Amino acid sequence: MARNRKKAVRVDYSIIFLMMLLCVIGLVAIYVAGLVNDQYTNNFLLQQSIWIVISTGVVVVIVLFFDYDKLQWAAYYLYGIGNLLLVLVLIVGDERKGSKSWISIGSLGSLQPSELMKSFLILALAKVIWDHNKKYKLHTVNLDMQLLLKIGIVSILPLGLVALQPDLGTILVFIAIIVGMVFISGVTWKILLPVFSSIALIGGTLIYLVMYNQAFLQKLGFKPYQFKRITSWLRPEEDPLGDGMQLLRSMQAIGSGQLQGNGIGNQAIAIPENHNDFIFSIIGGNFGFIGGCVLIMLYFLLIYQIIRVALDINIPFYSYICTGVCSMILFHVLENIGMTIGLLPITGIPLLFVSYGGSSLLGAFMALGLVLSARYNAPEVNLGKGNRFM
Repeated sequence: MARNRKKAVRVDYSIIFLMMLLCVIGLVAIYVAGLVNDQYTNNFLLQQSIWIVISTGVVVVIVLFFDYDKLQWAAYYLYGIGNLLLVLVLIVGDERKGSKSWISIGSLGSLQPSELMKSFLILALAKVIWDHNKKYKLHTVNLDMQLLLKIGIVSILPLGLVALQPDLGTILVFIAIIVGMVFISGVTWKILLPVFSSIALIGGTLIYLVMYNQAFLQKLGFKPYQFKRITSWLRPEEDPLGDGMQLLRSMQAIGSGQLQGNGIGNQAIAIPENHNDFIFSIIGGNFGFIGGCVLIMLYFLLIYQIIRVALDINIPFYSYICTGVCSMILFHVLENIGMTIGLLPITGIPLLFVSYGGSSLLGAFMALGLVLSARYNAPEVNLGKGNRFM
């Protein structure tokens, strides 16, 4: 009994509360999306509820049966399973909008293996970084280059398989996870500064060429249709009935909500995929600037709580996992909201816990399950003052 009480204290109720609150907001938004758009006849609200129950069960399994040793043991196995699923989807997957990313699973809809791979990649990278730093206590340029090479080897396979689908949004999420975990791995700035500066320079140059010198890029082998995502982002008004329509309607819907919103179901602007990638336009239009700010605040509270878990436990392997999860959530939030208001290009990234989608919901729950497992299974001597918002 005493042991059970100690375990109960380790349950991070704040993370669970925030996770479920975001899911409730998502259910409300999905319901409202159905009221203002008759694009689909599916009962997305029921399907999302079923996936919440399934995902919750997966979290319970992770927390109760995967402690520190089992997570270390399972890291590479799960990584391998994830890559096999990515190969399988290329063979038997369903193609939608030019991407072959889904496997049909009957009445539950479909499964997107790349969403699960995000958690598997976080776990595998945490294992790689922890094993390297445990073996080499001192950081030198040569040893840090070895670590980056190991991280690159683990990362290149899932990146390549997702690129074959192709799915740019998921590739960017993988990169965000990798970058976040590299930063906390201990690699010296003597390496990181020139590497990331070079990447930023190349990215900025490509955007400039897309906007002002597409002929040069075409000589390098790029196709004109590949430029549309950038041009429709920076100049959506040039094609208001084509590639720029989605962004223009999203910004109009969010702007129409003003401070307090139009009220549930009163949004007059119909937006394709408003229950999925563009769910924030529903929140902005129906609940206004205040509703959007509350949602963003909840995400940052969730990230704050995950950081607290890493600091309270102070176990490197778990800290790497928490960093990967934080990087994943932060990138999803910034990219999804950014693309709906025109600050970032449209990439098809869902708003975690809120957008409709069983795969993204399951993947997000799995990631937080790793964090909750860290709190629940950490040795008592490593536990700090957990389970508080402040």
